[in-house]
Amino acid sequence: MTSPPSTLNLGIVAHVDAGKTSLTERLLFEAGAIDAPGSVDAGTTRTDSLELERRRGITIRAAVTSFALDDLVVNLLDTPGHPDFIAEVERSLGVLDAAVLVLSSVEGVQPQTVVIWRALQRIGVPTILFVNKVDRSGADVDGVLDQVRHRLTPYVVPLAHAHDAGTRDARVTAVPLTSDDVVVALAEGDDRVLDVWAAGRPVDDAAARAALRRGLRTGGLTPALCGSAITGAGLPLLRDALVTLLPRSAAPPGPRAATVFAVDRDARGRRAWVRVWSGALQVRDRVAFGAAEPARVTEVAVSTPAGLRPGVAGAGQIAVVRGPSARIGDAVGRPPARRVHRFTPASLQALVEPVDASRRTALYAGLAELADEDPLIDLRLDEVDGEAAVSLHGEVQKEVLAALLEERYGVAVRFLDTSTVCLERVVGVGTSADRIGAGGNPYLAGLGLRVEAAPVGHGVEFSPGVERGNLPPAFVAAAEEGVRGGLRQGPHGWEVTDCVVTMTASAYYPRQSRPHQKFDKSISTVAADFRHLAPVVLAAALQEARTRVCRPVDRFELDLPAPAYPAVAALLGRLGAALVETSTSGGYTRVVGHLPSQVVPDVASRLPDLTGGEGVLVTVLDHHAPVPGRPPRRRRHGPDPLDRTRWFRDVPR
Repeated sequence: MTSPPSTLNLGIVAHVDAGKTSLTERLLFEAGAIDAPGSVDAGTTRTDSLELERRRGITIRAAVTSFALDDLVVNLLDTPGHPDFIAEVERSLGVLDAAVLVLSSVEGVQPQTVVIWRALQRIGVPTILFVNKVDRSGADVDGVLDQVRHRLTPYVVPLAHAHDAGTRDARVTAVPLTSDDVVVALAEGDDRVLDVWAAGRPVDDAAARAALRRGLRTGGLTPALCGSAITGAGLPLLRDALVTLLPRSAAPPGPRAATVFAVDRDARGRRAWVRVWSGALQVRDRVAFGAAEPARVTEVAVSTPAGLRPGVAGAGQIAVVRGPSARIGDAVGRPPARRVHRFTPASLQALVEPVDASRRTALYAGLAELADEDPLIDLRLDEVDGEAAVSLHGEVQKEVLAALLEERYGVAVRFLDTSTVCLERVVGVGTSADRIGAGGNPYLAGLGLRVEAAPVGHGVEFSPGVERGNLPPAFVAAAEEGVRGGLRQGPHGWEVTDCVVTMTASAYYPRQSRPHQKFDKSISTVAADFRHLAPVVLAAALQEARTRVCRPVDRFELDLPAPAYPAVAALLGRLGAALVETSTSGGYTRVVGHLPSQVVPDVASRLPDLTGGEGVLVTVLDHHAPVPGRPPRRRRHGPDPLDRTRWFRDVPR
């Protein structure tokens, strides 16, 4: 009985336009999975399935396809390269066994290259470099590898050499593992090779290959290959490296464990993409993804070289699953701990409205589905005011969202009022209480709340206080739901965080009915009474406690040629940056500091001119700082709980 083929879950990652989708097509073609490589420009690639991807020539959603290399089944994930979609990239990295980071031999190390490299290293994904486009005019493989040593890692092991680079006739040959260049590079990152080399003994092929495998697993060594995805030059060496160097999926014994890394829809509806780590997943299993209730699996389709096929998804495999409610990041069982980045919400937000007002309902439905597929959209709907707000990471994402709404749901939209997303923090302590039948309270519920500040990073904590035993659990849960909903819009209109809300009083009418009749909610308290009353009481308590509006501040790392530093430093100073660290090495200067999030796009747009295109800016939301001067207000969605007359009118019992 033959053993089943092993699996490699491989990511193809790169800065936009480095050629990763073309490389994916070439790998599929060389493996016999497709008859001819698709063209990004012609919109004929296999992994860019969205019409928008084909038209724009960019990857927007991570796509999975499979092919066979000898006894190895490769599940290939083609990921977006544009920085607006970095979240889609990082969601996929957490389920990979290894990755190929593609660089252009003409453009070299680009800003997104650095971002992706650091994510790969943080998560611990073994990575091979592939310097693409050696057939392009201006190709300089050695120059790109020098950039890699300065900006990514000094422990690069070149395994290929390009001949006639920059011409259509460019070809690639292997560098022997026993050559001096390879052995010296291995010795810099592997102590075993260093001991042999320092003792004057030869390092044979087997020892060199073993050192490469160890270095890949630990991140201490990075093999580098080169070639052309268009002509196929260098592809045999890359395929050999996939088979002989990269770690394959392990199948450890143990209970079922799986991770959801993508959610999308096809003609049959919603489906979740999962990576199975151990155990198996099959139809009729009852499983719980994340905190959801267990549900029965109605379909499992495994990614295979022949496409998605019904079957049992085993350890190491990728499959689509229907049935249970699952969101991106949800897990079944206990997947291995990986340092996957948890993205903070986008720092930009925009209102979106339909061009045709009669399509508003369709807009809401479309946005809700897209937000389900991408949690970072952070959709906020207000059907009373007829407004929808979405979080954004950049202008390209806005264009893509508009195109998806028009193509998939037939709704043409326009975006309004793009602004920086702030938050509010509680300053002091505030209390408020409403009694049944007093102050215009139309709800059959009484509620008292105390709001107080909590340390930064604490988040929102709700406590029933002494009312835990005095109130039915369903009413406590409803009050908490109302409180958390009310905190989405503080006194200035921004979401309130880092506070503790405690119930201080409660009252309700028990379940009852009129003589000889069934339950009558007009004389009995229901959960909705507490859910609707809580925001009113909370708003009054927040007014007394007071809140401070805080704006997002990014931590930035900026690498640039040393001569460009004075001009860039002047720009950073004008935009309110606070520099933390500055160092110079090898002709490059690294600047680390903090910058208000709203000016980051300005810095990014002006950096190429100031640095001759060599500046690399990496930012991540670091903290929120109080807004100097008069705080910005955000337009409130729905009725204001402080406007009791309107609230009690527009939020009926």
